[in-house]
Amino acid sequence: MHRLWIAAGGLAGVLAVAMAAAAAHGLPDRISAEALQQVRNAVQMQGWHAIMLVVCGVFAQRGGRLVDAAGGAFLLGLLLFCGAVYSLAIGGVRLPLVAPAGGWLLMAGWLLLGLAGLRAR
Repeated sequence: MHRLWIAAGGLAGVLAVAMAAAAAHGLPDRISAEALQQVRNAVQMQGWHAIMLVVCGVFAQRGGRLVDAAGGAFLLGLLLFCGAVYSLAIGGVRLPLVAPAGGWLLMAGWLLLGLAGLRAR
């Protein structure tokens, strides 16, 4: 699984950079200032959690199943949280409860990673 987390982190990272570029250059003339700030917040969350996916990949062999659970929570949380924020800010599509569910998964990922650190071999 460690290679999956590293690859997912790399993909999430490159997409965060692409979204940051869009927020800086393409979106300001197309969406409201409030929506642009939502995109920037989602980009920040995506970037931080892209790094954490890579951390999960590096730590997976020592941390065991808890690290894999953390990686899964980070990946699904990113998809749900950032996807819902981007869809609302850019497309005007509301996905009720999707962003909060993604946020809970991101927090669960941090807790699982912390537990894995305490239990690491």
